[in-house]
Amino acid sequence: MLGDLMGMMGKLKETQEKVEATKQRLNTVLIDEQSNDSLLKITLTANRELKEIKIDDALLEDKEQLEDYLILTLNKAIKKASDVNDAELAAVAKDGMPNIPGMDMFK
Repeated sequence: MLGDLMGMMGKLKETQEKVEATKQRLNTVLIDEQSNDSLLKITLTANRELKEIKIDDALLEDKEQLEDYLILTLNKAIKKASDVNDAELAAVAKDGMPNIPGMDMFK
């Protein structure tokens, strides 16, 4: 029994380390998004850190239009990054969970 508990604790620690490594790796995964007409381009990491914004000169003439483009495009980029982040971390967590009867959280 004690050996089983120690084994589970070791596996949980190993999983925690894998989760941290995955978070660090996600800093290097870039998500690109652009407006439908490609006048605005956004790049951020899978950890949702903004890396680059490219704005076509045509958008600089209309402040309200630029603001709308930023909101729409940033929201799409953040959604994509969140989906990648969630999927990666869930996969690591599921893989590392010890087999505890009644704890089938990831099915």
